[in-house]
Amino acid sequence: MATTAEAAAEAAPAAMVAVPNNILLAEWTGPYDGVPPWDQVKPELFAEAFQFSIDEQRREYQAIANNAEAPTFANTMEAMERAGQRLGRVQAVFGVMTDNLSTPAYQALDKEWSPKLSAASDEITLDPKLFARVETLYNNRASLGLDAKQTRLLERSYNYFVRNGAKLSPEQKQQLSGYNQQLASLFSDFNSRLLADEGTFLQASAAEMAGVPQDVRDAAAATAKDKGLPAGSFAIRNTRSAVEPVLTFGSNRALRQKVWQAFAGRGDNGGANDTNQLISQIVKLRADRAKLLGFGSHAEWRMQDTMAKSPDKAMELMMRVWPAAVARVKEEVADQQPFARRDSVRTIEPWDFRYYQEKVRKAKYDLSEDEIKPYMQLSNLVDGMFWSAGQLYGLQFKENTGAVPVFHPDVRTYEVTRAGQPVGLFYLDTYAREGKRSGAWMTTYRSRARLLGDDLVLASNNNNFTKPEAGRPVLISLDDASTLFHEFGHAIHFLLVDVNYPSLGGAQRDFVEFPSQVNENWLLTRPVLDRFAKHYRTGQPMPKALVDKIEKSETFNQGFATVEYLSSALVDMKLHTDPNGVVDPDAFEKKTLADLGMPREIVMRHRLPQFGHLFSSDAYSAGYYSYLWSETMDADAWAAFEETGDPFDKKTADAFRTFLLSTGNETDRAEAYRQFRGRDPDVTALLKRRGFPVN
Repeated sequence: MATTAEAAAEAAPAAMVAVPNNILLAEWTGPYDGVPPWDQVKPELFAEAFQFSIDEQRREYQAIANNAEAPTFANTMEAMERAGQRLGRVQAVFGVMTDNLSTPAYQALDKEWSPKLSAASDEITLDPKLFARVETLYNNRASLGLDAKQTRLLERSYNYFVRNGAKLSPEQKQQLSGYNQQLASLFSDFNSRLLADEGTFLQASAAEMAGVPQDVRDAAAATAKDKGLPAGSFAIRNTRSAVEPVLTFGSNRALRQKVWQAFAGRGDNGGANDTNQLISQIVKLRADRAKLLGFGSHAEWRMQDTMAKSPDKAMELMMRVWPAAVARVKEEVADQQPFARRDSVRTIEPWDFRYYQEKVRKAKYDLSEDEIKPYMQLSNLVDGMFWSAGQLYGLQFKENTGAVPVFHPDVRTYEVTRAGQPVGLFYLDTYAREGKRSGAWMTTYRSRARLLGDDLVLASNNNNFTKPEAGRPVLISLDDASTLFHEFGHAIHFLLVDVNYPSLGGAQRDFVEFPSQVNENWLLTRPVLDRFAKHYRTGQPMPKALVDKIEKSETFNQGFATVEYLSSALVDMKLHTDPNGVVDPDAFEKKTLADLGMPREIVMRHRLPQFGHLFSSDAYSAGYYSYLWSETMDADAWAAFEETGDPFDKKTADAFRTFLLSTGNETDRAEAYRQFRGRDPDVTALLKRRGFPVN
């Protein structure tokens, strides 16, 4: 028996249903072929917008599935590529609100609608009539006269349907959709709890803040004022950008310990925001889903559509790097011991590592982070990343803040052109705020897809730098500057992607970090440092002697950086290769790290209770290894530029853009890399970059 919604869908084509007067359902208007109406977005508009868009999408896909004509590439594949656009726009806006401006109202909406959106997606994937049309085309693809891109779209679509349950029985499909909806609800709960823990702060006195750089103290004082704390107090937010400067420079060991414990303990406090039980449920559901779909584990299922193809391949790469990284950490700890003994510290704890490593940097290279930071002024670095994109790819960025609506007053916007022609609009959301998830990320509100007439890209970068008091410069660490360039690398990628079919505009999980990681390399090139690393007081460029010291210290702290990241990636993979998925997260994390020989002085970059990459969605689950996989390509690709003697070599940049950036996923990514480099990537470049022995 058809439901009311299904009956309505069968009775009326999409074009005949009146669209409610709801700004979220309207076509985007204004410049740049239309932009999101951020100034009119309200949480109470979403329920109607979601329901109408889901119903419309259902009608669109049912029209394809029920088409009386024999399936063709045009009436099936291209028709599916065009369907669901309104829902896509609504979800793009909603994603920004939940990521950047989350409130109890948006969290409640996310909790309610995530399972419904999951069910709407499953309706499409599990529709037997729709799949029958795709399967018919797939089985006859050799005789359809398709070009290479059409064939790739058809093959990838068919494989996606099969991988996600299209061949299951009706009862199994119902079970699968139930798993997906439960997971969507749990992801929402995880996000809410983690956001709540990251919204906390630690109060500190002036004496406790000894050694912390002045700009960080000023920001903490401003936060304390906002929180209504007594004059002279400091408030340290429980976010990475606020915590790491205290751990690096704060001479008060007791404060470092409190700050570290709060940060490392996010989601693991046994209270209302504890995430361990949620994680146990997520891992179990993932394992059950993989079994239902015919795979040995969640990792095996997730890695079908990756460059690595299998968990074993990913583990092989990680374990080639892990022993060298652990050995280097032992050397780094030994280097720290003399400095720790001067402070009567016998055992270096995780809250000591950054502090004493900074002492080692100063002693070994006559270099300190606080010597570099005055030259790392955010506004200048933004100019530098724009300049680099112009030199490499001909992209030009012109600020037009105020010309289009934004979702927060801090957001700046830039018109992007190439060869004098507009290619998109770039939104830059720099600062941390309450209701904004931690970390840094890039997203697109609209990507280029010629089939849809979408020529102008709407892209955004989102960071969590600490906002200073009015009138004070924003100074960021070298690590934060690398993050700035990293996220901008994602934006460059999607601004340059030029494909016909929307489904071929993205990238496989272990490729998508590659363009962003390559882009980090240009930060420390002489042309960028000479032009844009200027002292915030004097305006003088970074002295050559300081640049030389930075270059000499490039492999410094690579043991810590590698182990911190790689331990997270290894735990992720081992967690998701368990076929049963029955796990106590804290116990699993502890045992796995012990088995790996994790140095006691370091904690995972993302402990399981706060590992948003894994538990806020399926996106990076069994996929955190992808940063290392991408860095293998990145180090080898950067070597191609270095071999020319010019980091901005035009011929190499053109080849990189042509073969790897603009093609999206229209071609096999491994073959695209071979076209660029003439061979497969060599892990030797990665080991050399990190200063590890090359076997």
